[in-house]
Amino acid sequence: MEKLAIIGSGTMGHSIALNAAWYGMEVKMYGVDDNDIQKGMSGVTDKLATLFTNDLITKDQQSQILKSITGTDSLADTVDGATFVIECIPEVLELKNNLFKKLDEMCNKEVILATNTSGLSPSRIALNLKHPERTLATHFWNPAHLIPLVEVLRAEFTDDKTFNRAIDLLKSMNKKPIEVKKEVPGLVGNRLQFALFREAQYLLEQGVASKEDIDAAVTYSIGRRLPVTGPLLSADMGGLDVFASISDYLFKDLNNADQSSEKLKELVSKHHFGQKNGEGFYSWDDRFSEEMNRKREEQLIRFLKEDIN
Repeated sequence: MEKLAIIGSGTMGHSIALNAAWYGMEVKMYGVDDNDIQKGMSGVTDKLATLFTNDLITKDQQSQILKSITGTDSLADTVDGATFVIECIPEVLELKNNLFKKLDEMCNKEVILATNTSGLSPSRIALNLKHPERTLATHFWNPAHLIPLVEVLRAEFTDDKTFNRAIDLLKSMNKKPIEVKKEVPGLVGNRLQFALFREAQYLLEQGVASKEDIDAAVTYSIGRRLPVTGPLLSADMGGLDVFASISDYLFKDLNNADQSSEKLKELVSKHHFGQKNGEGFYSWDDRFSEEMNRKREEQLIRFLKEDIN
C-alpha cells in the first residue's frame, strides 16, 4: 500500500486525505500553519460526522480514520517516508513549479509526484525537474470523498510505471479513474461542464427562460439520465440517426462565445460571487445555503452507497 502525503489542507486536500484514510491508508497532510491545519482537520471531522449519520461508516471507523491523518506544517515531515505525494495548492503555475522543484529534491526518484490541477499543464508544472518521469496529474472532483471521478493525465515524460501506480492507488481508494490521453485545458469533465454552462448563460441572457427554469430543465431531464448514461451512450440509446439530424440543424445555432456572458461579468464586477459571499445568480442567505448543500450532499451520498453496494 502506498504511503500518502497531501500537500495542502484546504477544500480538496483534507477531503482527499479523508478518502485515503477511509480506505486504510496512513496519510500526512501539510498545512502552511497551525490554523490552516486545524481548519483542515475540522473539515475532516465534520465530514466524518456526516458519513456516520448516513451509515457509511461506524463509530470505530470514524475514530480510526481521524487517527490515520496527521497534520503538519513541515514539508520535510510531510514527505518523510511517503511513496506518493498529491499536491493541492492554489492554481498558480509559479507556486506549483516552486513546490515541485522542492519535492523533486526532497523525495527519492521512486516517489510519485502528482498534481490535483484541473487546468494547468502537468508538463509545465514538471518543467526542469530531475525526474519528470514520476510526475502526472490526478484531478479529483469536489467533494473528493464523495465524487468517484479522478481524471489522470500524463505529463510529457510520465512513464508507464508512474501511471499504473496512480491508477492502482485510486482504485484502492474506491475512485473511478479515467485516462485523459492529451493535455487539453479543462481535461474532460470541465470541458463538458463548461460547454453546458456556456449555453445556460446564453439562454439566460437571451431571455429564453428564467434561471430557475434553465436549472430545472437540467435537473429534471438530462440530470436524471446522466448518472446512468453519459452523452455518447445516451446518443446510442436515442438513435445516432436522430442525434446526427438534430446536431446538423442545432449546432449552428448553439452559443460559441469565447468568454463569459455580460451577465456573468456584471455579477463578478459587483463582487457577487455566489454562495461564498451571499449573492450570485441566486441570493444565498444562510437558510438557502444550508438547504442546497444538504440536498447536494444527500444525493451524492445516495449515489455513493449504490457504488459501494
